[in-house]
Amino acid sequence: MRVYVATTLADLAGHVAAGAVPPGAERFVPADVEAEYDALMAAAEASAALLAGPGRRVVVVADVAGEAEADAAIPLRRVVAVHADAETLADPAAHPEDDLGWYATQEIPGLLSGAV
Repeated sequence: MRVYVATTLADLAGHVAAGAVPPGAERFVPADVEAEYDALMAAAEASAALLAGPGRRVVVVADVAGEAEADAAIPLRRVVAVHADAETLADPAAHPEDDLGWYATQEIPGLLSGAV
C-alpha cells in the first residue's frame, strides 16, 4: 500500500533524525493506482497548509504492508521517494496544481541542505 505524507522541509529533517515519519503526520492513501496522483496533490495541498509563509511543499511517499502500518510510525526504510517544489514558493497555497519534483531517497540530504 502506498502512502503520501504531507510535510515540510523542517519536519522532514526531524523525520530523518528520528528515523521515522511519526504517526500524527497527515496521510493520504489512494484507493488504487489510478488515484495516486490525486493523493499526491492532496498531500501537496496539505503541505502548503503546514507552511506559515514562503517555502517548499514536501510529500513523503512510502510503501507499507497495510492499513495498520499506514496509520503507525513509518520507518525511513519504507520511504520510496520524496516529492517537493523545485524552489521556494512565495505563496505555496497559490500553487495547488503545480507538479512537484521527484527525489530519490538518497537525494534527501541534498534536499534538506538546499543543494537540490
